[in-house]
Amino acid sequence: MAQTRPMKKALRYAVPAAVAGAAVATVGLVPALASSGGDPDLPKITAEELVAKIAASDTQRLSGTVRITTDLGLPALPGVGSGAYGGGEGKGGEGGEGGADPRGKLAELSSGTHTLRVAVDGPDRQRVSIVEKAAEYSLIRNGDDVWAYDSATDTVHHTVLPRDAGHGAGHGKASGEAPGGLEKVTPQKAAQEVLKAVDATTAVSVDGTAKVAGQDAYQLLVKPRQPDSMVGSVRIAVDADSGVPLKFTLTPRDGGKAAIDVGFTAVDFAKPAEDTFDFKPPKGAKVTEERLDGAGAGAGKAPRGDGAKGLPSGLDVLGEGWGSVARLELPGRGPAAGSGALEAAPEAQKLLDGLTDEVKGDFGTGRFFGTRLVNALITDDGTVYVGAVTREGLVKAADAADEDVRAGGGAR
Repeated sequence: MAQTRPMKKALRYAVPAAVAGAAVATVGLVPALASSGGDPDLPKITAEELVAKIAASDTQRLSGTVRITTDLGLPALPGVGSGAYGGGEGKGGEGGEGGADPRGKLAELSSGTHTLRVAVDGPDRQRVSIVEKAAEYSLIRNGDDVWAYDSATDTVHHTVLPRDAGHGAGHGKASGEAPGGLEKVTPQKAAQEVLKAVDATTAVSVDGTAKVAGQDAYQLLVKPRQPDSMVGSVRIAVDADSGVPLKFTLTPRDGGKAAIDVGFTAVDFAKPAEDTFDFKPPKGAKVTEERLDGAGAGAGKAPRGDGAKGLPSGLDVLGEGWGSVARLELPGRGPAAGSGALEAAPEAQKLLDGLTDEVKGDFGTGRFFGTRLVNALITDDGTVYVGAVTREGLVKAADAADEDVRAGGGAR
């Protein structure tokens, strides 16, 4: 899909073997919301005009409540979706899987229903809070400071973003995005990424109107035409006045209920209060410091760069449009490692076999992991192909990549 840019940024922090997390990072968090009230009577508008209205929207200030329901058909994998709300490392634990480090938080939204509070005031000030019954996780960006706080573990993760090149230290504007990708849960950002896929491989139409979060909205219907896509349709409700996307429902090609249903239950386009983006670590909380500009991370704190040890260093995107497939190599594996690279401990191999099916192609053999929307193929040499495409689409991508390697004289 045309979501390759955010997919690359999100997957750089994902452990490839955790296919559930890769699934969420690949699809992105696309917003959807049940309509409320009757369908409003709005002036006629064409699909081209509605897409242009979204693109021209300059709304950068809003706040509200977002509800996310995800049903990818994922099995209950150990450690997936637990994080701060299902196990973690306990109070005072280090940042990371059980602490405040934002990397991996997207995987916790890969199943079930979650409530988020969001606030946006321009490109450099955002706040996203995941609210649960017994805990809250907040990610706050204010300029070049990014704070993440996990109340379940009483841990704080502080990241300092790099500044634009050409400005001396302490000057200029913070560049880059907050780690973890949670700031992309706002409906307008997710919808903008999906609309980048609108081309000759896509059918787009206006499909009526709706009342969403108290706002009059048009409904834009997007349907992929590529046969290997797992996406059946995407429905976006667009605020009739501002052009801000308020609703986005993604339904798999096999039908049934939405695979991802995320969106506003309440929205306010007024400027959020100034103190919304202020944060100070609670007394007694364990704070982990990180600088993404390579500067010193403080006493006893080593800069972590783009990720932790063992994460993928590169990601290729194969194909175009809705049939795009991400290709990456598991750490220490890949074509150069030989055909036995995917061998694992007996317990891990048994789990892998139980969750996957054997697949064969010109590329060799591998294991296929499928969900309602995102599928993955892990070849025996340790190469992973993942995307919102069918099993056949993944095999074709692996065969094509293998053919390119052979044509180039490389070892498979």
